[in-house]
Amino acid sequence: MEPKRIAFIGTGVMGASIVRHFLAAGHGVTVYTRTKSKADPLIGEGAVWAESPEEAAREAKVVMTMVGYPSDVEDVYFGDQGILSGIRPGSVVCDLTTSSPQLAVRIAEETEKLGCGSVDAPVSGGDVGARNGTLSIMCGGTEEAFREVEPLFGLIGSNVIHHGQAGSGQHVKMSNQIAIATNMIGVCEALAYAVKAGLNPERVLESIATGAAGSWSLSNLAPRMLKGDFAPGFYVKHFLKDLRIALDEAKVMELPLPGVELAEQMYSDLSARGFGDDGTQSLYKLYTQFS
Repeated sequence: MEPKRIAFIGTGVMGASIVRHFLAAGHGVTVYTRTKSKADPLIGEGAVWAESPEEAAREAKVVMTMVGYPSDVEDVYFGDQGILSGIRPGSVVCDLTTSSPQLAVRIAEETEKLGCGSVDAPVSGGDVGARNGTLSIMCGGTEEAFREVEPLFGLIGSNVIHHGQAGSGQHVKMSNQIAIATNMIGVCEALAYAVKAGLNPERVLESIATGAAGSWSLSNLAPRMLKGDFAPGFYVKHFLKDLRIALDEAKVMELPLPGVELAEQMYSDLSARGFGDDGTQSLYKLYTQFS
């Protein structure tokens, strides 16, 4: 693959690992994040610092964003010194944030006016998937824009699928988060039950993780729960944001989602108790510390 100049906006838990994959493959990467000190390790590894999203986008062939909330996405694209002020014709923007499908459509419409492509490409796999380059990447946008960035996605993901027009990737991510939300409740309750029954929960996991109950959360997050490791692979506050987006979209479609409503209530409770910056596996605390 020919080296590209990539701009990457947002170098948090997952973003930093993604940038490292691009650097390792020989691509030039310009980075911007609101707190420069968070990007210092990447700068030390060869990334170039930009003072704004606009500056980062100015010389980039591909601009990728991975920020927290839809309001952050809107700001880095449309705000003062935003990406759309600096991007050049022929470039492609890729939003890896889990965000609003409607916002993805708006970005696509505005980038098209500027002669650029757009791909909404939310990811799943957490900090482990970003570190190992095994993310699942769910893409929406034109076929042309997707093909332009597909080789780059191959460096960070093991399951990269184009689902259709702008916004499609975000809708697929909502399906993903819906499945995780109710599954996480099941994982927590399975462990709580095993402990209450006097079983060794680690041995219980050995028995059930490879059977019909198996899931990514059961294999990867349940062991963290049992160790009391609630460090974020994905923040509670961001997952809560995703659940609310899903519920808003479902309301528009007149689709009841009682499982997601329950998960939203439980994560709201967890956040109100001060655990918004913990990982999603900290839902287990509601069963062990507050039950």
